[in-house]
Amino acid sequence: MTITISTDGSALGNPNGPMGWAWADHAKNAGGTEGHHHDERGYDHGGATNGTNQIGELCAVLEALRAHPGAEPLLIESDSQYAINCSTKWVKGWKRNGWRNSQKKPVKNVELIKAIDAEIAKREGPVDFRWVKGHAGNVGNELVDELARGYATDCRSGAKDGYLPIEGWQSLLHSDYAEGTDVPPDVQLVLEGKASADSLRPQYAVDEATGDDKPATTAETTAEHRVKQPVKQSEQRDDAVLPPSDELFGRTQHTNVDNAATATSLPQSAAPSPSRPAAHVGASSGLRVSGDLVFSPAPKTSPYFTGEPMHIHGFLEVEGYVDGDGNLHLVNAPFTRR
Repeated sequence: MTITISTDGSALGNPNGPMGWAWADHAKNAGGTEGHHHDERGYDHGGATNGTNQIGELCAVLEALRAHPGAEPLLIESDSQYAINCSTKWVKGWKRNGWRNSQKKPVKNVELIKAIDAEIAKREGPVDFRWVKGHAGNVGNELVDELARGYATDCRSGAKDGYLPIEGWQSLLHSDYAEGTDVPPDVQLVLEGKASADSLRPQYAVDEATGDDKPATTAETTAEHRVKQPVKQSEQRDDAVLPPSDELFGRTQHTNVDNAATATSLPQSAAPSPSRPAAHVGASSGLRVSGDLVFSPAPKTSPYFTGEPMHIHGFLEVEGYVDGDGNLHLVNAPFTRR
């Protein structure tokens, strides 16, 4: 069965306006089924503080390919002749010419184009492209346009951090529009060779019952989509293939706890029971901590957020001074998952 998806890129004030990209499945709730290496939302989107339509369009194609591996035929619909030709036609001549164009100049956005070519080459199933007219009532095209524009808008306002494949960052930073680009700290680490590009991507666990890939839960995910500050959830649309934007976020560097807590003395009987082992091996202090904690990034910023409270199990690394009333203000205290 052919998997059909739509892709699009957007730049507000192109070129060098806030940029967005998006892909979306045509089938509802396809996540976890054969050929779909993504969650149940059936879409992804991202962007950056500046860029071009072309970079956004290529990011969308690349991320769509990576989310749909396997033997199933894949059909990518796009309103970008540029993205289609880069992926199918022009790339052949560029490879023969050492990645130089007909003017003997280096090919623009070469990192993205190489990555797309590699994904198509290694994919077991065939990949085809179909051009569709933009802004002409095509449901899939209208949806990804909305998602891409929404992310670009949030990058412009500072509500979301940039979220691109690492090849997208490389193409952007090697372009004429690199100046002033807001690069998130975790991306900078990858660009400097201090972290793997895999750390920027959602991770998938294996379903023990079937052996198939499944989206990891937030607690299992080592590379979640993150955000500087919460963005309001937009309303779900019954008539859309997928919900509109504002449910997938960018990223920030750390998972922190940021609020006040109260420490009070407890009797030794308050030690963890065998049914709930201690999260951290070590001598008991006889202290308990009470009060509200705010986790950052919030669970709803993860692409795997289901709307339900997220169970966590771990421990805090706390350092500071407790006043006479037992109060300690925590700022960016690391939380380590068990």
